[in-house]
Amino acid sequence: MTTQTQTPATVQQKKAAAAPAHELSGRDGQDGRGRTTVADGVVAKIAGIAIQEIEGVHALGGGAARALGTLREKVGQKDLTQGVSVEVGQTQVAVDVTLVVEYPHPLQQVADNARDAVYTAVEDLVGMEVTEVNITITDIHVPSDGEDADDAAHEPRVA
Repeated sequence: MTTQTQTPATVQQKKAAAAPAHELSGRDGQDGRGRTTVADGVVAKIAGIAIQEIEGVHALGGGAARALGTLREKVGQKDLTQGVSVEVGQTQVAVDVTLVVEYPHPLQQVADNARDAVYTAVEDLVGMEVTEVNITITDIHVPSDGEDADDAAHEPRVA
C-alpha cells in the first residue's frame, strides 16, 4: 500500500504560488499540457462588459461608433467591444476606452470606477497584468436631450 503525501489541491497551490499572478496557467507549455492563447477581441469584450455595468456610463464609443452601434442593435446584434481598444502582450494588457457619461454624474468618479472595473475584470478573468487603462470621455448624455429627440421624430409637427 502506498501513501500519498500530496493531494491534488496541494499540488495546485504550490503551482499557483510559484507562477506569477499575471501568467496564464500552462501558457508557456512548461507543464507539458499545452498553451493558452487569449485573442485581443476577448480581452476587449471583457473590458467592455465590465464598463457597461458602471453607474453613470451611458454608452461606449465616439459619435460614429455609437451611430453604427445603434444600427447593429436594431438588427439584433450588440457590439460589446465598441469604444474599447486593447493592446495585448505576452503577459500584459493596455486598454483604451472611449465613453459617454450620463449627466450629472461626476466625470472623474465615473472614469475611476470604469478604470477599476477594467483592472479587476481583466486581471481576474484573463489572468494578465493590466499596465494602464486610458479613458477618454467624448460626450455627456443629458436624459432630456435624448428623450425629446425621440418624441420629436414620432410626433407630427402640424395637426
